[in-house]
Amino acid sequence: MQITVLIAAVSGFAWLAVVGLIVLAVLRKSRGQEIKGVTTGIVLAFVAAILLNTLSAGLVFIQPQERGVVISAVAPKGYREEVLQPGLRWVIPYAESVNIYSISKMTYTMSIAPSEGQIIGDDSISARTSDGQEVIIDASVIFSLDPSQVMNVHITWQDRYINDLVRPSVRGIIREAVAQFKINEVYSTKRAELSELITTDMQNTLQDNGLLLSDFVLRNIAFTSEYAASIEQKQIAEQKAEEAEYVVLQKQQEAEQAREEAKGKKDAAVTEAEGRAQSMLIEAEAEAKSLQLIADVLEDNPTLLNYRYIEKLSPGIQVMLVPNDNPYLLPLPDLEYIQPTADVGGE
Repeated sequence: MQITVLIAAVSGFAWLAVVGLIVLAVLRKSRGQEIKGVTTGIVLAFVAAILLNTLSAGLVFIQPQERGVVISAVAPKGYREEVLQPGLRWVIPYAESVNIYSISKMTYTMSIAPSEGQIIGDDSISARTSDGQEVIIDASVIFSLDPSQVMNVHITWQDRYINDLVRPSVRGIIREAVAQFKINEVYSTKRAELSELITTDMQNTLQDNGLLLSDFVLRNIAFTSEYAASIEQKQIAEQKAEEAEYVVLQKQQEAEQAREEAKGKKDAAVTEAEGRAQSMLIEAEAEAKSLQLIADVLEDNPTLLNYRYIEKLSPGIQVMLVPNDNPYLLPLPDLEYIQPTADVGGE
């Protein structure tokens, strides 16, 4: 329990004691009893309550994530120029008061969803693009109070800086940024650039007013129902075009494959034909050389052909009839002479 809370609680009990003793004194007085001791108790309790109450009013405990601005009735400017740092601090009781400011990060969300933002209901931002189209934007701003600018924020905005500075600044900056882009750039090609532009402008605006921007989140971009329908139709058309292009590409690949197969078969046929022609050429050359050799041999040995002819005859042939006009002389050394026989009817 914080010491300031404890002192305040003890001070409260002291005041209760004062009231209780007063009631007791009245009762005893009404009965004609002695109240001298009770009166002393009332005085002591009253003094203790005053002291404790004064001590409680003068002690202030500042949390680590807080800073305190002292409003003073005795300071020349009406406030202390130095803010209170974390820890147990002392101010002049009843003459000074402390306004506590948090320096922790805070998130302010503006959304079309009723339960997401700081304001119940549709708190999205409607903006117009450079080509006149309407877009609906959900956004969140994460920021904090600059510890060195707490006094300036208090003087300028007090505790109104969220509703009077952050909210209107974000909405205005987003509208001005969106107006610099076309509708198709907002939702596709330049969305990151849009977010960066908003972040830079918001950072400068908050910094000029004593706040630090931690992050800007472009949560969602929505369109009117008419434009959303046109986008859907465009996407469908693009998808069909891509499918048609894929079919054409597939047909081209199939045709190319068929051409390659035909080329392969042609090359194989040409190779085979060339092989056959080469083989025939080699055979013809070999046969020509063979015939030339034979011709050369016959030219030197004219009777070799007769010899080869006879050699090929069947070994069983014993008689050969040769026409009388045969120009060849066939020497048949192994043929036997057959004695002609007389006609049977002649004798």
